[in-house]
Amino acid sequence: MRPSPAGELAVEVVDLEKRYGGTVALAGLSLAVPTGTVLALLGPNGAGKTTTVEICEGFRAADGGKVRVLGLDPVHDAAALKPRIGVMLQGGGAYPGARAGEMLRLVASYAAYPLPVEDLLDLLGLREVTGVPYKRLSGGQQQRLSLAMALVGRPELVFLDEPTAGLDPHARRAVWDLVGRLRGDGVTVVLTTHYMDEAERLADQVVVIDHGREVASGTPTELTRGGAEGQLRFRAEPGLAVAALTAALPAGCRVSEAPAGSYLVQGRVDPHLLSAVTAWCASHGILADDLRVERRTLEDVFLELTGRDLR
Repeated sequence: MRPSPAGELAVEVVDLEKRYGGTVALAGLSLAVPTGTVLALLGPNGAGKTTTVEICEGFRAADGGKVRVLGLDPVHDAAALKPRIGVMLQGGGAYPGARAGEMLRLVASYAAYPLPVEDLLDLLGLREVTGVPYKRLSGGQQQRLSLAMALVGRPELVFLDEPTAGLDPHARRAVWDLVGRLRGDGVTVVLTTHYMDEAERLADQVVVIDHGREVASGTPTELTRGGAEGQLRFRAEPGLAVAALTAALPAGCRVSEAPAGSYLVQGRVDPHLLSAVTAWCASHGILADDLRVERRTLEDVFLELTGRDLR
């Protein structure tokens, strides 16, 4: 791959606006994606994700705001930009009658320094279907071919639209590993996904948008940690004095035992709560076993922010 210099912004969007007739798709959205990082763009259907990505790819023109992709205007500098980016379309982008191997070789022929096609076919598990027409591939195979087409030109920046939709767990894991390798090679990745575990696993930065505006951004850890009520679980001898333990904890905490010997502490999980629980147990000669912290997930945060289902 041919990454841009570290420290630069691969994508810069400032006050982006887009309307479709009387419908406002984007209302002043701003994004900054450093080179060599993975950004997950999340939001309910209709939030503006696809419009944002299509503007960055140069397929749509913005009505207002500033867009720079690898330092270029994606519309006016399209000829210079397109060889440097890879685009994975959820619809595939392949000719229905073309065989998988033929389609990938065709796309590779457009690139100045393509990746070895045979290696990419092996990497994405497409070797067995190289002679199968695209329209006869399974949904997962079509997804993997679309990903291969996005990567074969050695892009500096890759846009992935729902990269693991329809894939089985093994194939999803292979794609996750590939995205990790891209980041390791200094390639920037912008992805949209409905899988919150995928965003938590892959993204350096998450941006949640709704109604064309950013409603939250940060690392997955920051988004799931900030201001969250969590749960602390541990095991010990049955029949602990739950009321006494509750009284020793910060205000607002609740302790319950179910089943016997398994304890759940609910409240704001922070170092003070953890210290209070372990101190109480120590002072009573109790060994707290299998102590673990459970927090809200990125899916919980998403639903809190948007008030809607993921789909």
